[in-house]
Amino acid sequence: MMYWRARHGRSKYRPWSVDNMETKKPNGLALLPIIIFLIVYLGSGIYYEYINPVEGGMGFYVTSVVVAFMVALAVAFVQNRDLPFDEKITACAKGIGDDNITIMLFIFLLAGAFSGVAKASGGADSTAYMLLDIIPANFAVPGLFIIACIISMAMGTSCGTITVLAPIAMSVAETAQLSLPLCIGTIVGGAMFGDNLSFISDTTIAATKTQGIAMKEKFKANFRIALPAAIATLILLVILCMNGGGAEIGHFDFNFWQALPYFAVLIAALCGINVFIVLGCGAILSMIMGLVTGSLTMSTAMSAMGEGTTGMFETMIVTILVASIGALMREFGGFEYILQMIQRGFKSRRGGEFGIGLLVSIMDIATANNTVAIVMAGPLAKNVSEHFDVSPARTASILDIFSCIWQGIIPYGAQLLIAAGIAGIGSITIVPFLFYQGFLLISVILSIVTGWGVKEKA
Repeated sequence: MMYWRARHGRSKYRPWSVDNMETKKPNGLALLPIIIFLIVYLGSGIYYEYINPVEGGMGFYVTSVVVAFMVALAVAFVQNRDLPFDEKITACAKGIGDDNITIMLFIFLLAGAFSGVAKASGGADSTAYMLLDIIPANFAVPGLFIIACIISMAMGTSCGTITVLAPIAMSVAETAQLSLPLCIGTIVGGAMFGDNLSFISDTTIAATKTQGIAMKEKFKANFRIALPAAIATLILLVILCMNGGGAEIGHFDFNFWQALPYFAVLIAALCGINVFIVLGCGAILSMIMGLVTGSLTMSTAMSAMGEGTTGMFETMIVTILVASIGALMREFGGFEYILQMIQRGFKSRRGGEFGIGLLVSIMDIATANNTVAIVMAGPLAKNVSEHFDVSPARTASILDIFSCIWQGIIPYGAQLLIAAGIAGIGSITIVPFLFYQGFLLISVILSIVTGWGVKEKA
């Protein structure tokens, strides 16, 4: 580690050690690939979302993020002509071959396989309907929030949770005479809660592996911040719903055995069982339950697994491209430049934590993809955390929390666009009712300012 805190002094940092004399000279031009990426991707998104909208499409997803990163990688290769092309390839290979990157890619594959077969077996719908069956009519909206939290934690996907629950939220709004944006905003908030804490979500995988920690460590750090925000949201929703009528949710058919794999995976993950075992067993259990209940055949189960892993390909390619770009940026002095800038603006561990939050927030607002934002910001955040002596678990937590806050707020993100599309309303109308995201932002800021939830490094 480049810096360390004196044993009896929290704010004293050691200067660069002899071991780090080969550290690259800070070079702002090394960040040009990221700037080019933002111009290409953000510019395309703004154009197709607001200037020349694509009918029936989402403007920020017209230009593939993979294409934008390929352009950025090409720019990175053109830079620094003093470094031979072969050595640039070697730097990229080392970046891609990092242990954490390799583990991340394998987990993405397993998570895709589990999600694909579990959803195809009817597990997502059965889980939602089973929980909806026990909600009191007068507490339908708070109940929707809790269900969204649970399903998203089990599924590991906020978009999937929103797709399942949005039609039900529309029914609740109509029968209880409540605001439709309120009900839709409620499930979006719950979906982001679960996505942020789930052991199998893309964001958790990216945040933990870029920082080299176990998922349960990040979960504990996250939970201390997310729980107060969830409780505050629940209280507010109960108060708001007291002014409305009872909702006729109706009865939905569900199969407990189809829902079982989600709960099994959630419990096993919370128990700290290795994520490879959890996801592998979850996929097998989902397939077995689907075969037993008749919702799957062997051929459809295998196809579902294939579709699930295929759905992860873009994320995996992005991870490889970002690892390559990051390696070249590091080689050219870009990481040192960012660290230097954050050092100038922030002088303490609290400042370092705010710097990490600001870094990933900018990335998410620019890319409208919280997983990509974490993959991009992760290596940079690791450098910042080492200097300011922020624990890896705390860093992973801050990365995930800030990315999920903004991903759940920006009206051009997939979550709000999907929710708005199903409900037939504008995504902007949902923003004022995103209570959980607002409380989570307050909670994480208070945590940084007060030091609440900070675990001292050994």
